[in-house]
Amino acid sequence: MDHIILYGPPGLGKTTLANIISYEKNVNIHVTSGPALQKGDLVTLLSNLSNGDILFIDEIHRLSPVIEESLYPAMEDFKCDYIIGSGPSARVMQIAIEKFTLIGATTRLGLLSRPLRDRFGIPLQLEFYNPESLKDIIILNSKKLNVKIETNAAFEIAKRSRGTPRIAIRLLKRILDFSIVQNSEDINMDVVEKSLKQMRIDSEGLDEMDRKYLKCISSDYNGGPVGIETLSAALLEQRDIIEDVIEPYLMQKGLVQRTSRGRILSEKGINHIN
Repeated sequence: MDHIILYGPPGLGKTTLANIISYEKNVNIHVTSGPALQKGDLVTLLSNLSNGDILFIDEIHRLSPVIEESLYPAMEDFKCDYIIGSGPSARVMQIAIEKFTLIGATTRLGLLSRPLRDRFGIPLQLEFYNPESLKDIIILNSKKLNVKIETNAAFEIAKRSRGTPRIAIRLLKRILDFSIVQNSEDINMDVVEKSLKQMRIDSEGLDEMDRKYLKCISSDYNGGPVGIETLSAALLEQRDIIEDVIEPYLMQKGLVQRTSRGRILSEKGINHIN
């Protein structure tokens, strides 16, 4: 199978999908992450792969250039460069490795170098889930937690989960905590609404940080445009968090727009915070 790159916002199931592919192919999966991978680690990983195995690299956009270049011959020719010795006497020996499938996962496809990106034969973009699909995920996980949940309550959680399974499951667990405190035998609509109100998650699934972001652009910068670095300083939040976690959902909901001059609130975004 050709190499695969999975990209999209966090929490949509990139790691889960890689494990499903491994299960369906009946092969082993070896999991690592871009920031943690060193040259020696890569050589060890590649040399220990069996025929058909999957190597899964999360946050592949954070690979160092040296590691990235070392992947090229492995991906194309299934060969690995191994350095013997050090200094002037060091020499490079190329060893053959078993055929494998590399699955990379990233929230920032644009940060991958063109040579690496072009070596993935199967690019798959993961998109936000619709509420109906999230409702099914919530009901499935409620069974794993041994708790009963009403269908309309599950759908209400789904609507406020930002299209993201990870958030839906997290909200379900927190609402379960609330239901225990409230001595409720199951999770019903009343429990869900009270719980989400206490967590300050509104009808669109926006939390306090989302509203702070929108209010900053609206009140402090007259609706924009405002640059990302300025926003990062004003919100005391890292640029990566703003771009990878906060903005994708707000843009998908049509509340904010990215332009060449900066971020601008849409009419819908202005109306939401007012």
